[in-house]
Amino acid sequence: MDLITIMLIAVGLAMDCFAVSIAQGLDSDLSDPNIKSKTILMALLFGIFQGGMPLIGYYAGSVCGEFFQTYAPWIALVILVIIGGKMVTEALFKKEEKHRTNWSLPYLLLMAVATSIDALATGVVFIPYPEKLWTGVGIIALVSFGLSLGGCYSGKGIKAQIPVRAELVGGLILICIGLKIWIEGICL
Repeated sequence: MDLITIMLIAVGLAMDCFAVSIAQGLDSDLSDPNIKSKTILMALLFGIFQGGMPLIGYYAGSVCGEFFQTYAPWIALVILVIIGGKMVTEALFKKEEKHRTNWSLPYLLLMAVATSIDALATGVVFIPYPEKLWTGVGIIALVSFGLSLGGCYSGKGIKAQIPVRAELVGGLILICIGLKIWIEGICL
């Protein structure tokens, strides 16, 4: 496995983080120092989980590989559809009010887990290349961190250019990511 392959894997895995980060940035005041620090925390959590999951997948691959391949897509689907569905429901049926994106630590941790579940299965890719494992984990974590941070600021830019209902768009993005992970998981 060469460095280009590892980079492509890292970018592919980070796309879910990027999409969720755009949704977070859509309705956030990124000039607020408190939100800036939470943006960095979110990107850090996404990077840690995206990098850590392949590591776990590598070591668990020989023992529990079939379980993760079978149930990880379902777990991601359920988590993301519930969160996304709640956001869509609130956007469609709540009175219009000033809404701010959820930046709580439990929410960010849940999103980090949900977006990184597919990375768990990626760990088995490194089984024939144990010497590349730590390089791969590091690159995946750094790419996920960078794209998450960039996604958040991109979301704010999108909101400035095109007024959108952030909660509705964010919920739909999460549902689509859940469906994507599920479809990839059951078709592969």
